[in-house]
Amino acid sequence: AFSGQSVGGMFSIYFAAEPPTTYAEVIASDKAAFNRFFHAMLEKGVYLAPSAFEAGFVSAAHTDADIAATVAAADAVFAEMQKG
Repeated sequence: AFSGQSVGGMFSIYFAAEPPTTYAEVIASDKAAFNRFFHAMLEKGVYLAPSAFEAGFVSAAHTDADIAATVAAADAVFAEMQKG
């Protein structure tokens, strides 16, 4: 399962059924799944923070096209991960 949290332009991605609310829940998230997601996104040209414990940031430097490409890459990666 995948969940995410965001505050302003900062976001985090967790492989857990629900967004974690405690440090223990963050540590319990599926770090191997995050690692697979990170590397698959990198192969598609999207660089995310390389640790499951880091945040990503969206800023005014990111264009609508950048965001659309990132979302399309994530959709493709999630589909690949569901297939196994």
